[in-house]
Amino acid sequence: MNTLYLPELREMIATDDNESLREFVDALMPARVAEFMEGLDARESWRVLEVADPERRVEVFGYFEPEKQTALVHALVGDGDAAAMSGLVADLPADDRVDLLRDVDEHVVDELIPLLPIEDRRETLRLRGFPEGTAGSVMTTEVVCLKENLSVAEALTEISKQALGVETVYYSYVVDDDRRLLGLLSARQLVTHYLNPDQPISELMERDVVTVLAMDDQEAVAETVADYDFLAIPVVDDNRRLLGIITHDDIIDVLRAEATEDALLSAGMAPLESGYLRTHWFTLACNRGVWIGVLFFAALLTAFALLRYEEAFDSVWWLVLFIPLVISSGGNSGSQSATLVIRGLTDGEVSLGDWRRVLRRELLMGLTLGTTLAALGFVSAWVLTRQAPEGHTAPTLVEVAVVPATLLLVVVCGTVCGGLLPLMFQRLGLDPALMSNPFVAGIIDIAGIVIYVTVAMAMIGGLAGG
Repeated sequence: MNTLYLPELREMIATDDNESLREFVDALMPARVAEFMEGLDARESWRVLEVADPERRVEVFGYFEPEKQTALVHALVGDGDAAAMSGLVADLPADDRVDLLRDVDEHVVDELIPLLPIEDRRETLRLRGFPEGTAGSVMTTEVVCLKENLSVAEALTEISKQALGVETVYYSYVVDDDRRLLGLLSARQLVTHYLNPDQPISELMERDVVTVLAMDDQEAVAETVADYDFLAIPVVDDNRRLLGIITHDDIIDVLRAEATEDALLSAGMAPLESGYLRTHWFTLACNRGVWIGVLFFAALLTAFALLRYEEAFDSVWWLVLFIPLVISSGGNSGSQSATLVIRGLTDGEVSLGDWRRVLRRELLMGLTLGTTLAALGFVSAWVLTRQAPEGHTAPTLVEVAVVPATLLLVVVCGTVCGGLLPLMFQRLGLDPALMSNPFVAGIIDIAGIVIYVTVAMAMIGGLAGG
């Protein structure tokens, strides 16, 4: 929290020094104003914002943390000043307005919506109708639209008229009378041809425009924007009518949200509705407890596997020494493979059709890593078992070879399972990130115990019958 101006701000508020407050809001960049206001409560923050011009008020409000925005809305509506707050809400960009109304209490939304101007109200209700997580839920309808018959000079004039009411003027969209998208015109193209004011924009515009549908998944939209390096992407309906655009700042928010979700899933935990510190401890405990419980039962299966082969471990004293080595090698290699494949699926580098290539690569990787670990394991096992406990004999060279043979098989099993299980989850329509590191490790732990004892029974004389 930046407390540099807090005493002065509170003094200005206490003395109703509107002139100084207005100077503070106007003199600094909106982001800096919001930063210096972090220590103010909701009502103090509104006292500062209400002296600003509507345009600057919206800019500063947009830099508040979502929690502070929500608190400010609740405070004003709770104080009976819903009309003032509705004015601010109406001035927000359409997508930001919808995001804010999704965060506040429903009874507050019911009080604010009727107070919005009719056009803003219709637009808000329409955008709120799109399911969360779709392109329509993050788009803004405030976009520059031009007619195809305009010249460069006329287009620039039209853009200047629309500029104050839209979020970005970097891209302008050429539409017909039914708002069907015909082409795209960038600000660069208009500036470049400024000296040819009579040139028709139909000769300049890009007709092969990449679009997304309103019901497309927002993660897929973000990947499209990232692939093409767009500043914005148009959202259309099935008849190619322009509904709105998704700008790069919204795409960044989507990518951050998806990356956070994947990171939590990879740790074996469900995504949080709010941040870590803003989530109630009991909610956090329940969230984590469900997945820890699932992982607990997975670990319990490992214990059952150990119990099943208790006699084998009792009769050969040194086998138990290398259980952690075996299961950790398999689990770690499987987790690495799962992470790489999940990241590849997220980036679009890997698809379901690549499963044969993934299988070959992970099989080769397993053999390479497994052989290296097997060599190290053989030397380690030989050295560690030379001094047998009283009443026991040291294993022979062939018996010690159980450890490297198991390591090779377990690492190959780990890499192949870690590489293919996320693909299988995606094929089933599930999020590949669900096949997270703890789950892969749990599966490989059980497989590692079975492989270890099976190899030992095959290579150590008398063990199978013991």
